[in-house]
Amino acid sequence: MGQLTHVQLRRLEEHRYSCASCSLMDPMMQKWWCWLVEQCSMTLAPNLITITGLLINIVTSLLLVFYSPDAKQEVPRWACFLCALGLFIYQSLDAIDGKQARRTGTSSPLGELFDHGCDSLSTVFVSLGVCCSVRLGTHPYWMFFQCMMAVTLFYCAHWQTYVSGTLRFGFIDVTEAQFGVITIHLVSVIFGTGFWSLKVPVLWLPFKCLPILFGVVAAAVTLFNNFKIILIERGAGRNGSTVAGTSVLSPVVPLILILAPAILIAWKSPEGLYLQNPTIYLITFGCVSARITNRLVVAHMTKSEMAYTDASLLGPGALFLNQYFNCPIPEQILLYVVCVYVICDLIKYCQEVCLEICDHLNIMLFTIVPKCPSGAKISSSSEKNGSSAKYMTKSKSKMKSN
Repeated sequence: MGQLTHVQLRRLEEHRYSCASCSLMDPMMQKWWCWLVEQCSMTLAPNLITITGLLINIVTSLLLVFYSPDAKQEVPRWACFLCALGLFIYQSLDAIDGKQARRTGTSSPLGELFDHGCDSLSTVFVSLGVCCSVRLGTHPYWMFFQCMMAVTLFYCAHWQTYVSGTLRFGFIDVTEAQFGVITIHLVSVIFGTGFWSLKVPVLWLPFKCLPILFGVVAAAVTLFNNFKIILIERGAGRNGSTVAGTSVLSPVVPLILILAPAILIAWKSPEGLYLQNPTIYLITFGCVSARITNRLVVAHMTKSEMAYTDASLLGPGALFLNQYFNCPIPEQILLYVVCVYVICDLIKYCQEVCLEICDHLNIMLFTIVPKCPSGAKISSSSEKNGSSAKYMTKSKSKMKSN
């Protein structure tokens, strides 16, 4: 059996993208995004745009991790600049992939899934990059909180989508957060990363704590809005259930299975596993979170029940059992092994899901045959990817699309 059943694949064909956005900055960026997509060749596949932006984002973020593996050392200013530039490129390419799909007449459910999958991984590396830029490793538990909060927010956004059937963006959301991170990197470029260790007058807190405090407030508002939809408003399914007809609280189980081991293993480690290897530890659990979130997105798009367990949880399970039996395997060695395992497991899962969908819809992942003339008009609505219109393709069209 593959990752998706025949029933899920059939339901995927019927999926319609639904999005509601009241973002403050998205409307201002539309002219730039619309101009940028017009510069793209009509033979350029939307998914290729997305994956290119993700790779640039990951490489530039890992550059900061390379210079500051524990997020305590100062990193070169040029590295911070490249990280800011990489994030801006990722943001721009991520915003135009949907526009390119509509421009070339190659929209498909695969494009939405591929976009969200890349976003789930980008969230992990953007969080790590900004931690290195402000040297948040000097406050390791703040760093842990910041990274875990980022992946939790991303998961909860898709949790409420699973319940309501509509992906919602608030006034302060993804685009605003990305520009906030870019600003932080540029401050490090101008003043150096040592700036963030200076004390704020009157408050006597390091400057590095200010972005976290603002982030906590924004996260609290976002979580409140998400859980208001999940717990108070009725779901899109029968009797107020999820789109799959399951309990609106069912996605909390996988989330707990991510957060609980992450906290317990870091807290109980006799060797200070997290404190000695903060970036590897957070990459490991970030990839587990990305895998679980992707399964939630698939469950939403295929209107199917989300499994509580996942193969990626074997990694955290191994770390937990190792501690339970008094660490017969050195924790640091096991952490590196688990990190490699969860990364490979994530790549394998994404590859299999994409290929199964491509095979079912009779489309290609990174190549297309455009269906619309080059003069097709691009929507400049306030939605990030241009329009919330229904997908234009079905498998029976047998086109080569994203």
